[in-house]
Amino acid sequence: DKATDPSTPEENWECIQRFCDQVNADIEGPSLASRLLAHKIQSPQEMEALHALTVLETCVNNCGERFHNEIAKFRFLNELIKVLSPKYYGTWSSEKVKSRVTEVIFSWTVWFPQEVKIRDAYQMLKKEGIVKEDPKLPEDKILPPPSPRPQNSIFDTDEEKSKLLARLLKSNHSEDLQAANRLIKSMIKEEQEKSAKMSRRVNTISEVSENVKRMDELLENYKRQELPKSDQETLQTLFQRCEKLRPLLFRLASETVDDDEALAEILQANDKLTQVLGQYRQVVA
Repeated sequence: DKATDPSTPEENWECIQRFCDQVNADIEGPSLASRLLAHKIQSPQEMEALHALTVLETCVNNCGERFHNEIAKFRFLNELIKVLSPKYYGTWSSEKVKSRVTEVIFSWTVWFPQEVKIRDAYQMLKKEGIVKEDPKLPEDKILPPPSPRPQNSIFDTDEEKSKLLARLLKSNHSEDLQAANRLIKSMIKEEQEKSAKMSRRVNTISEVSENVKRMDELLENYKRQELPKSDQETLQTLFQRCEKLRPLLFRLASETVDDDEALAEILQANDKLTQVLGQYRQVVA
């Protein structure tokens, strides 16, 4: 009640933090908190509903997976939808509250892409015309740290950034939350680039391996003069593709200098590729 008191225009961060602590401490905390917050968000008093939404977002930041599981259930999502739907409270809920609820649900589709129910709930709101377009999330929006994430991610390996992020997220100042948001976005971008590089490496090495194996088989038949014309054309196509894969492997190697194991895989793939290209030139050309 103190954390969502409509008579106070400013957020009571001390009470909000104590509420989060209670959620984490109590085994039933997440399920009880989600029911209490749903009730407060549906309040006819605009300030009470807005405070409750701030508490909700802070819980998402601070209360971990057990709380995330509760908000991703249809039971809770339906309570948020009622605030927007003209069939329920949408006719008298203020535009400010409805706008915040829309932002909250949309931000969860971004931060929790694995939660199908959240995505379905948001798509249903768009389909029914309750949400006309995706909201633009404000810069100072409190965002949860991304989850789940792979091992050895930037969040685990860059201790300095992780400590700074934890400090900024605990702050009550708007400028610190903005800085935390920008830091999270830059760390996410770094993480995505790292993941994309790894994906490119795995896919390229896999393609090299398959092409080399196929070329070996075709070259063996070519030596025995048992290769039909269609297979000769396939062999030529594979040769051309393998020629293009070589510079790609060199580029991957230059990107992977800090990972000995990955670099060894790339160099091994390059050796096989060089060998089969040499064999092609010797046997066919």
